[in-house]
Amino acid sequence: ECPLCLLPQPPEAFPTLASCSHRSCWACLEQYLCLAVSESRVPVCCPHCPAALQPADVHRLLPEPALRDKYEEFLLRRLLVADPGTRWCPAPDCSYAVFAHGCAECPRLTCGREGCGTEFCYHCRQPWHPDGPCAPVPPAPSLATPTAQLAQPEELAHGEALAQAEAEDIKVCPRCSAFIMKINDGSCNRMNCTVCGCLFCWLCLREISDVHFLSPSGCTFWGKRPWSRTRRILWQLGMVLGAPMVISLAAGVAVPVITIGIPIYMGRKVLAGGPGSRRSSLSGCQQCLSVTSSVLLSLFVSPIITALTVGVGVPLVLTYVYGTVVLSLCR
Repeated sequence: ECPLCLLPQPPEAFPTLASCSHRSCWACLEQYLCLAVSESRVPVCCPHCPAALQPADVHRLLPEPALRDKYEEFLLRRLLVADPGTRWCPAPDCSYAVFAHGCAECPRLTCGREGCGTEFCYHCRQPWHPDGPCAPVPPAPSLATPTAQLAQPEELAHGEALAQAEAEDIKVCPRCSAFIMKINDGSCNRMNCTVCGCLFCWLCLREISDVHFLSPSGCTFWGKRPWSRTRRILWQLGMVLGAPMVISLAAGVAVPVITIGIPIYMGRKVLAGGPGSRRSSLSGCQQCLSVTSSVLLSLFVSPIITALTVGVGVPLVLTYVYGTVVLSLCR
């Protein structure tokens, strides 16, 4: 039975995939791939897991040559967009990519497509301007039409509010400048660009690491906007002043819990062996000896684990609080 259409199929109707062991019927995979490529969701993942399908499998399963060409084009464009040295020709209907590695000192680029030859700037990616500095990136065209410009002030204000709301929902990737849409409802602010794979913060639009939302930048993992300056400064002062007390309290709780909890856990784990386990074939004396030995071993190991936890965790927290937080507070 195919897990997608839930219809019984013969074994030969389930093609083998090189990326994973999941199986679906040929017709379902064809429909899935056609929809994914038409929506530019490339690379295409397995319909059952995050594993990316191999290009050979995609070519084998896609029925139309036009879809295969589109798939190859999307793969190439995603590769080029992720390359920081690639520049796209700004001429209308050109979309030709120029490899411009090491061209920052000599920013004059020329499109190599036959019949185009447009000259443009490496830095601002606009048509070449030999007599002046780089022009700022032009703003997005207004949503208002000439007719709407003559509307009443109330209607114009309402239109501006709608445009601002749409601007908050649509932002650009900091690496490849692809448009990304997210409902600004306070949900997770950790965004992943599907074009270049960039991880960035929705609030500050900067590429991030896993500790970005733990930094004193004011960006929150959930929320519609960063913390205010006053709230951020108060939080940083609270961390600096309260760190010793919090660390002492946490260490005072963690040390006895780890030291006593590990032997108790190991003793219960050995004592609660299932009926099919090796312990069920042991005599009462052997079972008692097994539990005792595991508890004694845990009593020897738990202080080492406690010392490592406290010896590594406390310096890391202190370094973060009195290094990163204090530096941010001084700035």
